[in-house]
Amino acid sequence: MDFEQFYQDKYPPGVPREIDLNKYQSMVDLFEQSVKKFSDRPAFSAVGATLTYGDLDTQSRNFAAWLQNKTNLKPGDRIAVQMPNVSQYPVIVFGAMRAGLVVVNTNPLYTTREMEHQFNDSGAKALVVLANMAANAEQVLPQTGIEHVIVTELADMHSPLKRTLMNAAVKHLKKMVPPYNLPQAHKLPAVLAAGAKEKLDQARPTQDDLAVLQYTGGTTGVAKGAMLTHGNLVANVLQTRPLLEDKIVEGHEVMIAPLPLYHIYSFTLNCGIMLEAGAHNVLIPNPRDIPAFVKEMKNYKFTSLAGLNTLFNGLMANEDFRELDFSNMKMTSSGGMALTSATAKRWEEVTGVEIGEGYGLTETSPVVTMNPPNAIQLGTIGLPVCNTICKAVDEDGNDLPLGEAGELCVKGPQVMRGYWQRPEETQKSFTEDGFLRTGDIALVQEDGYIRIVDRKKDMINVSGFNVYPNEVEDVVSGHPKVLECAAVGIPDEKTGEAVKVFLVASDQSLKEGELKEFCRERLTAYKVPKTFEFREELPKTNVGKILRRELRDEETKKNQ
Repeated sequence: MDFEQFYQDKYPPGVPREIDLNKYQSMVDLFEQSVKKFSDRPAFSAVGATLTYGDLDTQSRNFAAWLQNKTNLKPGDRIAVQMPNVSQYPVIVFGAMRAGLVVVNTNPLYTTREMEHQFNDSGAKALVVLANMAANAEQVLPQTGIEHVIVTELADMHSPLKRTLMNAAVKHLKKMVPPYNLPQAHKLPAVLAAGAKEKLDQARPTQDDLAVLQYTGGTTGVAKGAMLTHGNLVANVLQTRPLLEDKIVEGHEVMIAPLPLYHIYSFTLNCGIMLEAGAHNVLIPNPRDIPAFVKEMKNYKFTSLAGLNTLFNGLMANEDFRELDFSNMKMTSSGGMALTSATAKRWEEVTGVEIGEGYGLTETSPVVTMNPPNAIQLGTIGLPVCNTICKAVDEDGNDLPLGEAGELCVKGPQVMRGYWQRPEETQKSFTEDGFLRTGDIALVQEDGYIRIVDRKKDMINVSGFNVYPNEVEDVVSGHPKVLECAAVGIPDEKTGEAVKVFLVASDQSLKEGELKEFCRERLTAYKVPKTFEFREELPKTNVGKILRRELRDEETKKNQ
């Protein structure tokens, strides 16, 4: 069927199907217009320091000038950025872009092996790293082509005296900085001061120029760098705004940002969509410390929050969170993993705000679909954003009719150029007619909303029947004594595979028999978990997404 035509009348009133994507020539252009328009407004806050849009403009300009005048880096060279949510991050990223460099976002929790692979694969020539992670960098640098190292400390965006005192406390009292020896490294405050004395020859990238190398998690072999252009990132900002328009008042939004900016979800949301809107982004450096997270939230009249299922559960389990003032909050966005209906319902009860689930990939900058805030359908990932076509295909690549589940395929201006230096991988990721294969199983409803059934590779086959872990998890997490869970397939002599659920109980009185009975009432017999395993915690990625793969690997080793 013609999916482009199908979607013409599926959007809420006033939301266009197609928009002009030429409003900005690049992320640098978008940035420049925003910092000029909102210069006096707060832009980013973290660890007690706030940068206005004017500060962000000045500091990023100084960093860009230093890169141009004090290093041998040229436009197109790659710079790795390795830090959690601190307000230096946007200074570094936009400074690098203003100097014409390509940003390589790097997870601060990476092992030395992962760092070495990413630095060498990307060909990074420079690294900006938080001092807390510099010990690992010291081990890795001799095996890489990195020539320039800049170290920043947690409180570097504070005034000189406060910076000195806070950084000393972090290092010597809290012992948060493992010893390292990088005599060649430059300190960020000195870099910014030196850059202030230099001229900047502002880079003017085009939409076709590479902006970011965003590495995928590497769940299938070696991590690959998705090539995201300035055009990809600008498009994704412009594509999402019309669906959020009535929830975003320019220059007045305060968004709590616990998800790491080095992850593409938060990168585009906070350094793109919210930056363009002149919002105040409140960065949470360590969202796993829920009490400190909630204490920080108390300081702001926040209007929105982005998170994912496990984070929402963690917050709602905190008594102080439930006592917060939610009267200004208009929007909660969920992505990164499936949102369970039980979590969504509890969140609305606690905060009075519905969670709008969206969907995206590293390869799509990332937003593909989202639920319009005033037309949320729980259990769906919403509608494709503007200028985007989605369809489901069968194993042979044939388009499937509405209501039939198949692999979700996407076409739009936010889709990556390809994988960095991996032409074969790139070719395998696209259909013959130019759609990106997502690897997710989905169906398109009659009203245009899309429902993700599961990851293709996570599907469980029980006696020839497909069982989707998401469905099982949604049921199990609906039990009032379950905090979180993960379903995987395990070998079974009779049925080929059987369903096993790993879970964390919120009430220690919960027993396996009670859970089985609960599932039998809600699931077809072959979908009912054969076994349950109670855990203190489940393995998660750095953004809190439960790692089914690790649990599945554990089971595989047991059965070898």
